Amino acid sequence: MKVKDLNLTENVIKETFDDDRKIVSLVKVGDLKINCDVNQESDIFITSDGDFIYLGFQQENFTEEELARYIELAEEIYEEYSQDISIYILCPKSIDICVREFEIYSEASFTIKLACIDEDPCEILLNGIKNKIKTNGKPSEEDLKALAKLHEWCRKEDKHYYLMEYLKILNKKYY
Repeated sequence: MKVKDLNLTENVIKETFDDDRKIVSLVKVGDLKINCDVNQESDIFITSDGDFIYLGFQQENFTEEELARYIELAEEIYEEYSQDISIYILCPKSIDICVREFEIYSEASFTIKLACIDEDPCEILLNGIKNKIKTNGKPSEEDLKALAKLHEWCRKEDKHYYLMEYLKILNKKYY
């Protein structure tokens, strides 16, 4: 991920979750030595303090099951790396948050925050990638991987739209 992209991510995290820590690098969830049931293509950022920040998108209702998966992610990362983790989740206002806010007792040091936004997180991601393509002339490997997953991350009624957008971008000759 380029410095410009890290800066954009930092700004989203700062403005949405009031966290102004400096991000120094990124790692894919699937590359960590953990065995949890969260989106393996999601990104985890490492801060200058060595802490982890997970930034994810939630398209379905946020239930106890979803919360449990994020708690398990936090506990596994803390157990394996002994580092704090902040889990930040963007979701559209159209979903239901089915759990209330409360303190979670754990040996691990973590925070989980949700932010409901007016826009669909998948649309934000798609538009960001389209803008990067306009600027750079072609999609990066990470962009293509994210685009390939959008139709899985989105609401059921939007699957066709995101699949079509992915195929349109793939069909252009960038290479």
